[in-house]
Amino acid sequence: MNPFPLHRSRKSVRAHAHRNPMQEQGNERQGRYRPKVPKQLPRRIPDEKFNEIFAGLKSNRDRALLAFWVSTGARSEELLTSLHRDADPGQQLIGVIRKGSREYQQLPASADAFVWLRLYQEESRRAGAPHGRRDSLWWTLRRPWRPLNYSAARAMFNRANELIGANWTLHDLRHTAAYRMAQDPAISLTDVQWVLGHAKLTTTQIYLSPSRDEVIENVIAHHARQARKLTEPAPAPPPPPGPGYNPASLDILFGRP
Repeated sequence: MNPFPLHRSRKSVRAHAHRNPMQEQGNERQGRYRPKVPKQLPRRIPDEKFNEIFAGLKSNRDRALLAFWVSTGARSEELLTSLHRDADPGQQLIGVIRKGSREYQQLPASADAFVWLRLYQEESRRAGAPHGRRDSLWWTLRRPWRPLNYSAARAMFNRANELIGANWTLHDLRHTAAYRMAQDPAISLTDVQWVLGHAKLTTTQIYLSPSRDEVIENVIAHHARQARKLTEPAPAPPPPPGPGYNPASLDILFGRP
């Protein structure tokens, strides 16, 4: 039984009961009691706000995590599954297990992320945290040593948010990385799709849409250009040719037909 029929008279009838199963099901209008939820643009963290959050972090582990999240576009859970052997500073790659397909994929990251990772690894080795090739790359900062999970990473990010009075989420870091890559003219949209692990290109295209602040900034700049056009004096007309000037004489001089 369809709990949300398209019409009141079909309340006790199964939806599409008389449809030919050999034919493709056609699109129908919205069912009753099912309002259409408007799609919202993904949130991204402005650069100045990200710098404030980054400055409020207390450990090199947290700095390395944020640097990887905002440069690779990996989901928060995907990066936390990385092992020591998955980090390849020479190639600037880090391996993760994709959330949907569960496939292993190497993602390019920024050089700063590997610098912070190296500092964190040296600190964790001196503290006695496991650092074998098959051990987790991210550990708690205190004994007993446990692999860092999503709840602990989210609590760390929430504490950094409280310092500046913001409410960003870990997933906003993925959106921020996607916006940065999609708006770079030197990177194709298919490259961004591969890095983000999207199955459809239309999912990646949402990051091409400008944010509210960008639209306001562009329109204000447009009004400023229009105001300059109205206030600037019109360009002076070219001076008239001198007496005795004949354009045909130049053609003869340069041998033009």
